[in-house]
Amino acid sequence: MSNKMHQPLYLSSKWIQENNDLVNKWKQHKGGGDAVNRDQNQAHLRWCSSEFHKLLRKIQGIPPLVHHTQLELTVVYNACLCSAALSQFSEAELLLIQATVRGLQMTGDGPVASDPPLFWRTALRSVGNTDLNSSVLYLLCLQWVIWLATCQLKTILEFQDELLSLFETLSVGVMDERRCEAGGKSSDIPLLVMDPRQLFELLRICSFIAQGAERLSEGQSSEALSGLQTASSLPAPRTLVAYTHLLSGSCLGHMSRPQMALQCYRKALETDSRCVCALYQSMLVYRQLGNTKAEIQALRLLHSTLMLPSVTEPAVAGTHLLSPSLLLRGQSLKSLLSVPSALFVLHSLAQKCVLHGRLSEGVEYYLDLLAALHSEDKHGLHAEVSPLPRLPELYLEAGAALLMARRPADCMALCDEVISTTLELLPETLVVEEPEEKCEAEARAVDAKGEDRVGMLLWTGAAYLLQGHCHTHLKEWKQAVTHYTRCVNLLVKVRFKKTGCQPQIPSADMVGRQGTDLCVLQRLKGLSLAGRGISFSQTDQLREALRDLQLSLQAFPGCVGAGLWCGEVLWRLGRRWEAAACWEKTWSFTKQCSVESLYLQEPQSGPLLDSAELHHRIQELGPTLSAQRGTKEEYPITY
Repeated sequence: MSNKMHQPLYLSSKWIQENNDLVNKWKQHKGGGDAVNRDQNQAHLRWCSSEFHKLLRKIQGIPPLVHHTQLELTVVYNACLCSAALSQFSEAELLLIQATVRGLQMTGDGPVASDPPLFWRTALRSVGNTDLNSSVLYLLCLQWVIWLATCQLKTILEFQDELLSLFETLSVGVMDERRCEAGGKSSDIPLLVMDPRQLFELLRICSFIAQGAERLSEGQSSEALSGLQTASSLPAPRTLVAYTHLLSGSCLGHMSRPQMALQCYRKALETDSRCVCALYQSMLVYRQLGNTKAEIQALRLLHSTLMLPSVTEPAVAGTHLLSPSLLLRGQSLKSLLSVPSALFVLHSLAQKCVLHGRLSEGVEYYLDLLAALHSEDKHGLHAEVSPLPRLPELYLEAGAALLMARRPADCMALCDEVISTTLELLPETLVVEEPEEKCEAEARAVDAKGEDRVGMLLWTGAAYLLQGHCHTHLKEWKQAVTHYTRCVNLLVKVRFKKTGCQPQIPSADMVGRQGTDLCVLQRLKGLSLAGRGISFSQTDQLREALRDLQLSLQAFPGCVGAGLWCGEVLWRLGRRWEAAACWEKTWSFTKQCSVESLYLQEPQSGPLLDSAELHHRIQELGPTLSAQRGTKEEYPITY
């Protein structure tokens, strides 16, 4: 009889020792942040999880005893925490419910509710002021982990009062301190792999962050801001505090308070210098405000930060068992924290510098971008990737930047690369069909197939166009005409087919929205004809020049260069009143937006006309021009 009485005590001591040995082994395992050590940490975590589950099966292999219940729920806490850290949430939740029901059998009125919030409310009432109260509260913390990690934010809100009351209970729990601070010195106290108070603090700020992101995505910016400002003063790892400042800035941005948003982003960076999303959001605000200098500085700093060796997420208050990323898995937060790749940022930086006159910087960034794309080092591509233009298009943009920087030979070399890779793949003729609405999926598949062929033709045409610009820059008029002609000859291969109609040559009135293939084609056609017309004008082939310049204005009515040179050729031909009308019409063109690709911009080099001189010519015409305006035009200019 005496042996039977001592057997539970013996087993209890043995199992406590096994539990404590596992806890100490986990805490003594030190791993670094690199990939090898991360793999080792995961392997060690899987081993610990398996051993805790084995120990739990031993304890649950005998009928539940009051003496064993405290120990059993402690081992359940450790086992479930390891399972949650391995993202095994459904297994952990099932074990939590089963273990809680088994433990509550000791109180005589175990809960029967299947709804999780109702189940836990009943469980908390059942344990009341019993010795099991603190153990059940620990398990409730784990349920909170699972709700948060599986984005059940509404459930957390429903259970908010009970979860917040946890802190008061955990703060006054003397047994908590003994368990967590004993460090294995006392053999009769089962240890925990993570202090529940520390876990509570982590869960609280992560819940504020997740709920704030969700409210922000739903347009409830002021409600989100209130919770995030509360969260920013909570004790937490600096990574998470930085997130609260970051999201507060996003709220203020949505509330049209950009300067205050910038202050929040600055706080986020001061709190955690690795919070690159705050730097990215700052750049977007500067862009919105039109502060180009600050935007370029932010882009440069963002790129250099993204190129630094990746640093793993910092350990949370001395443990890397549960990371913030494990708990913050909501799509709303992910989209707010997303940052483009280093290569995308480098492309934006290069483009922005060129478009705003910082040509030498822009050219170097473009060359760095091309070098990075060709090297084996694709650093930054594993970040949240924003799509880069296709490689031939990047070559063309870089070529255009080189030409603007007065480096025509380098521009021609890049264009040769594009031509050599695309020319042999071009079709004899190409029909671009208007997409049909009745079969959207099929239309998309056809469009994707045809897009590559259209793209290759447009890229090759753009390469010839840029080479033509290079020759005009060098005043090599015959070579310029040759390359512009090659561009035109490619573009006339394209026919546009509307539903129910025969294919026809595209015209300006067919162009829909900006940026479409048809729009690019018309722009390329207009620029190449303008370039050829200007080149003809330099060799006094005025009739050919006038023909091409007028065709250019038909293809691309907003081409300023074609309009001005058309007037110049008319003036030389003695049709001065027509020339003046042409110039005035050209000056009335709306300014083209700068979002077009660099290689689709009008050239800034080559022969240029002085607008002041043209205005002076018009003034000299004086009354003659006014009289002509009052009569019917005999020779109207057709655009």
